[in-house]
Amino acid sequence: MSTNTTFVEAKTPNTDFEVRSLDTMCVNDTKRQEPWYSNIKYLVLGVIFGIVFTKAEVISWFRIQEMFRLQSFHMYGVIGSAIAVGMLSIFIIKRFNIKTIHGEKIEFHDKKFNKGQIYGGLIFGFGWAITGACPGPLFAQIGTGATVIIVTLISAIAGTWIYGKFRDKLPH
Repeated sequence: MSTNTTFVEAKTPNTDFEVRSLDTMCVNDTKRQEPWYSNIKYLVLGVIFGIVFTKAEVISWFRIQEMFRLQSFHMYGVIGSAIAVGMLSIFIIKRFNIKTIHGEKIEFHDKKFNKGQIYGGLIFGFGWAITGACPGPLFAQIGTGATVIIVTLISAIAGTWIYGKFRDKLPH
């Protein structure tokens, strides 16, 4: 009996590696070694991004609540514009085979749908609606003096840690 079980288990493909390889952040990671101070450009870009978010009222709790109550088009316009720019950018990169600033090829990998995306999206949306903050503008909100958002930041970090801890037991 145990040999049949072993045989069946041996025939079952291990898709965990496939799932993990497709959801990694560094699929297009560069092979170049750069000094630590080269990351300052990302800090500067993040500060500029935060200023733009603040001026565009994207980090405003009231604007986010208006969106979830279907009272204003402001946030839908911002999100829709971001989607359009992203789609156009990907089209141009694929069409003209654009490379990175260092001449490396940019690769796009298809993602397989799984039901965990539905659960994760719902949890994310509920958290966004309740707190008025998503991970992008958390630091900009804190920077504008909304220090209560530190609770949301700590909760986001804790949620990420919990997901990492129980990832293997969750539906993917």
